[in-house]
Amino acid sequence: MKRLLLLFVIGFLLQSCARVGSPIGGAKDTLAPKFLSSNIDTTRINVPRDIKELRIDFNEYVTLKDINKNLNISPPIKNIKRIIPSNIANKFVLIQWTDTLQANTTYNFNFGNAIADNNENNILRYFNFAFSTGEKLDDLYISGEIKDALSIKKASENKFVVGLYQVKDTINYKQKPYYITKVDEDGYYELNYLAPGKYKIIAFEDENGNSMYDPGKEKVGFQKDPVEVEKSVSGLNLKLFPSKKPVKYLEMKETAGGVVMTFEGRPNNVKVQPLNEKIKDYKVTHVPKSDTVRIWFDAVKSDVGQTATENLKFGYNADLKKDTLYNASLFYKYNTKNVMDINSDNGGGMLAPKSDFKISSNYYIDKINTDKWVFKVEGDSINTIPFTAKISETNPYQIMLNADFVSGEKYQLTVPKETVSSFYAKNYQSKRFDFEVDKIENFGSLKFVLQNAPASSYWIQLLDTSDKVLYQKYTKGSEVKFDILKPGEYIVRILVDNNENKFWDEADFQNDIFAEDSYIYYKSAIARPLWDSNENWDLKDTRVLDVSKLNIPKTETNTPPKDAKKMDLKTDNEILSPTR
Repeated sequence: MKRLLLLFVIGFLLQSCARVGSPIGGAKDTLAPKFLSSNIDTTRINVPRDIKELRIDFNEYVTLKDINKNLNISPPIKNIKRIIPSNIANKFVLIQWTDTLQANTTYNFNFGNAIADNNENNILRYFNFAFSTGEKLDDLYISGEIKDALSIKKASENKFVVGLYQVKDTINYKQKPYYITKVDEDGYYELNYLAPGKYKIIAFEDENGNSMYDPGKEKVGFQKDPVEVEKSVSGLNLKLFPSKKPVKYLEMKETAGGVVMTFEGRPNNVKVQPLNEKIKDYKVTHVPKSDTVRIWFDAVKSDVGQTATENLKFGYNADLKKDTLYNASLFYKYNTKNVMDINSDNGGGMLAPKSDFKISSNYYIDKINTDKWVFKVEGDSINTIPFTAKISETNPYQIMLNADFVSGEKYQLTVPKETVSSFYAKNYQSKRFDFEVDKIENFGSLKFVLQNAPASSYWIQLLDTSDKVLYQKYTKGSEVKFDILKPGEYIVRILVDNNENKFWDEADFQNDIFAEDSYIYYKSAIARPLWDSNENWDLKDTRVLDVSKLNIPKTETNTPPKDAKKMDLKTDNEILSPTR
């Protein structure tokens, strides 16, 4: 019995000694791991080029968090063979590689937030270890701030990185930058241990963690002129903009009324031609700078995909100067459920005053016949109300109906079947729309007076905290007014159409083309019921919007700001449709 008890005690002690974890009792560990030593000489110069590993010792057991995303080695060492620790904590970090190092080069291992102690997960933030294969350790640096030019959302994880490419006759941007570092939570970055020279600087949102900029998929910021690093540079700030996607065909699929062809990127011009003998009568619709092309045809009349799936082939040319048509195909089966339908575009059944009632369709609207439409006040079965209706000039999938609407009144609109037409179809069933016109006293207005306004046209947008555009206007000049706004707090953004092409153009890093200008108002704008509010905005004001102080839920108070005045109810106000 004594022997069994002795064995139990010895086993317990051995297990306790072997366990790596928090000690029982005592004050909580709040300190990050401390660097003790490494296998590289303390001077860190004249390191042999054939060295194949770096070992860094710490004062306690450490783990590595997301090491592949956090660790950046400048210049890059391509063939990393092993990184320790992986699953089990260790008192050292070991990185092994097979490459031979470059001569007279300073290498910097930037661990970001990867190193943490095993007990309390205290992070050793932005730990760097540098050494040189030459006689000196390069010690120049570039620092600054990185900001997202358009988004006001606080990202759950900061994926911004900054890199430098050596300026040569040709620069391969498909490789990792020569120097690279992560941007911290506050938008600050430092590129350390730089050698003198000329560099192309780039900042991007490294979404996939590959330390390389992916055009069209990641936001980007850059300088056109090289950065000459003869001494350290501070305050080199960059803004990130959405990047232009290269035009690339993606896929085709069956859709209501025909097929849809989608692209990565936004082609300006797309030519499409069916390569099947059955499809002789067809229409193609495409809005310039749109990634979607619709091909319309009568599948029943053309006897396409009626009894079995058919392989449809189309030739296309997207933004290419030569006349070559490239082939695309899909297996098509006609879906009898994809009929033409119409629905109200006014959510909740409440129509804002001084605005049109909108009807949307899943088909491109070619013609409307309003002779049989019935529009009346709810409960009045005899009298009808005069109205006008037309296809929207900016959205061919939408009908705008206008009448002398009365605030607080309820209306009924009946649209009989086959009175709304597309190229090869008509609305298959009658629809009745019931709605009420809201009272004007439930809305407010905002007027903006701009100093240093853009010389060209621009979009001024009102957004919520999720970056959703609620209202916008395309205009020009130093004054712009939003009438009939729902009460609330709005973020204000301006996108400038510098080239007047009716499209806001993204950044094109490969061709050194900046994104078009943009501005975010440094404070929120509040619309209050029954009040005209004025905002004076100098676009050269560099103050930044503090998102943490926003109160986006509806503003119920009627207390006006100092520069507000009572709304003129006789004004012919304009409501702007939210963008989709």
